[in-house]
Amino acid sequence: MASAAASAPAALPDEPAPLTGVRLFAAAFALALANFVVVLDTTIANVSVPHIAGGLAVSPTQGTWVITSYAVADAISVPLTGWLAMRFGTVRWFLFSIVGFGIFSFLCGISRTLDGLIIFRILQGLSGGPLMPLSQILLLRIFPREKAGIGLAIWAMTTTTAPILGPILGGLISDNWTWPWIFFINLPVVAICAFGVASLLRPFETRRAKARIDTIGLILLVLSVGAFQLMLDTGREHDWFESTWIVTLAIVAAIAFAAFVIWELTDENPVVDLRVFRFRGFSFATVAISLGFGAFFAQVVLTPLWLQQVAGYTATDTGYVVAWIGVFAVLLSPVAAGLIGKIDIRISISAGILWMAFISVLRASWNADVDYWTLALPHLLQGMGMPFFFVGLTALALSSVPAEKQTSAAGLMSFLRTLSGAMGTAIATSAWDSQNRIARSELVGHMNGTAETMDLMQRAGLTLEQARAAVERLVDVQAATIGVLHLFLAAGVVFVIAAIAVWCAPLPKQVSMGASH
Repeated sequence: MASAAASAPAALPDEPAPLTGVRLFAAAFALALANFVVVLDTTIANVSVPHIAGGLAVSPTQGTWVITSYAVADAISVPLTGWLAMRFGTVRWFLFSIVGFGIFSFLCGISRTLDGLIIFRILQGLSGGPLMPLSQILLLRIFPREKAGIGLAIWAMTTTTAPILGPILGGLISDNWTWPWIFFINLPVVAICAFGVASLLRPFETRRAKARIDTIGLILLVLSVGAFQLMLDTGREHDWFESTWIVTLAIVAAIAFAAFVIWELTDENPVVDLRVFRFRGFSFATVAISLGFGAFFAQVVLTPLWLQQVAGYTATDTGYVVAWIGVFAVLLSPVAAGLIGKIDIRISISAGILWMAFISVLRASWNADVDYWTLALPHLLQGMGMPFFFVGLTALALSSVPAEKQTSAAGLMSFLRTLSGAMGTAIATSAWDSQNRIARSELVGHMNGTAETMDLMQRAGLTLEQARAAVERLVDVQAATIGVLHLFLAAGVVFVIAAIAVWCAPLPKQVSMGASH
């Protein structure tokens, strides 16, 4: 998710020779596995939210904080990767991050309150965020120059498949064990990654330097993003802008954001270099990937919630439905990478995004009694568009800025993409609740023959209360289904806007992934 250039510090004067043979395979496996487990944790809790909410005695909506808190912390930590790697060394900070990720995964698993779990999820995200860009930096360094594309392909495949496998593992673990194990399974993975990197990548350590960090910019960044995300997460519970709390959060977010933009544009060493937005290609590519990822992640979160709360699916069965999205995503990733530089990249990108918009419309044909394959088919087909959307937009964005600016561009793009996923989740869950209420009021107003239906139920042996509850459940199911289908259509519209944004970006003279040693 971050990019190869995500803030890599200067290398040591004597550049180590790339790895070969078994050592190369083992090192690449350790790095790819680290990237995989960090990205996996963005979605492994999706299908487990009802289990977590039940175990901690909170509502499913509050349970989604487990998802958004991790994503926001993950996004905030990405811009710091370059400074941390320069200050402590790339390999050293990678090891520090992976160990911290493991420790906080364990603490998440033993949490018994929602507040405690959210705190440790934030710390887990802060630890894991740098692992995505650092893993790509190191993958590009350990491969010979002529095989750098293999390193990128490995990174892209783990980045693409991890969010898809997350719901499957989360479902299996939640149904067959207990929800804390979605965090405990990280521990052996962390051990393998830490051992592999410590054993094989020490020669690739980078020179350390005492670089100044933009403390004020970082504080403003955390304040603006944190206040805005908290506003989205708690807005429904506090009746939105009827609440002084929500209004206060909105004002704080707006003021902090305005101050952040002004400060970053004038500081000599900004934590986020906003000046790269002057490159039109990067700006529109970033808009497209942020919109597209927000719409995609909203669907990834809403579908499991709807299947479990409304359609009666278990977490395991939900995982089996969502899993199909990974088939073509993996198979077509090399094709998407191979097209870079051979055709107008905007064609393949927009085609991929429009295909995902079409699938959103296909999802909108679901109903509460839909069969398994009607649910699975859109997931299977959606995977066909993902590699062209993700790989292509990354290449377009990085190719639109000069080589010396790719570091800043990559970090900023990764930050906005990850943040848009968190915001997409918060907006979608809140909007679903609003759509449910609207649809329910409309359904109740148009119901006919309710008394006759309840009378038939009572003749069949139900009590009055049981008959009333059955009718109410039927209305709730249909309202929730109508609400989620409206949001699928809205996501389709967002995808179309993203596809249009792609064509506002000029075609770079040379399109590449920015992969260089």
